[in-house]
Amino acid sequence: PCPGASLRFFTRRRAGRRQGHFLFAAFLAAAAAMAAASAPACAQDGPVRLLMLGDSLTAGSGLAARDALPARLEAALRALGVDARVINAGVSGDTTGGGLARIEWALADDPHAVVVALGANDGLRAIDPAVTRANLDRLLGILAERRLPALLAGMVAPPNLGPDYAARFDPVYPELAARHRAILYPFLLDGAATVAALNQEDGIHPNEAGVEVIAKRMIPSVLCLIRRTGHPVAAAAAATAAAAASGAEPGAKPNEEDDDCARTEPEDREEASR
Repeated sequence: PCPGASLRFFTRRRAGRRQGHFLFAAFLAAAAAMAAASAPACAQDGPVRLLMLGDSLTAGSGLAARDALPARLEAALRALGVDARVINAGVSGDTTGGGLARIEWALADDPHAVVVALGANDGLRAIDPAVTRANLDRLLGILAERRLPALLAGMVAPPNLGPDYAARFDPVYPELAARHRAILYPFLLDGAATVAALNQEDGIHPNEAGVEVIAKRMIPSVLCLIRRTGHPVAAAAAATAAAAASGAEPGAKPNEEDDDCARTEPEDREEASR
């Protein structure tokens, strides 16, 4: 148990002397010091907290809250034995600029790691890819400064904007993921995009079945992200779940040639952010 977290001090009578007041004040000061010293460890006691910063695809436009992508990712992680909370920080209509503007506010939820899923509206609005790049570069830089592991979910340019636009927009994600040593999930809508049965009537937002497909495909990358947090319980559970999914023996160490989690651990991020 965390010192100070369950501290209760009940007084049954007033102290009748100054010495009693002095001892009471000293006790409170000592208890406060103990609580402050133990705060970082206590923050790791609960579920691992993942913040998903995105737009309507994250917010779950047209869906019940329980069917939005963050909720389905959380359910999938818990089914694998990973105690996780995925915080829905999706705002419909948001661009990379909007996400950058509210990142400090979003981080007030004190996440252990962040999934960045922005850029779809940049493409729909034909925003200059240089602007999209600059926004995501700064956003990932802020996360690196705070030593928060990040997963960057990619997007592709709408076909109607032509090959020149796509040639400038599409490389933004892999290049920035490499620059900031973030985990790259190449395409957020992988498995659901353009599949009518997996999308709502607008043909853009996935329906409940589509979200399930997306969540299932993202889980290996999200497990990798959790392993980077160093959370004492969830990181180990994520490693076990990843090993089970790959057919490896429980407790087996990852192959550094094949496993992105093994190649880029949190301690490498300081160098990447320079």
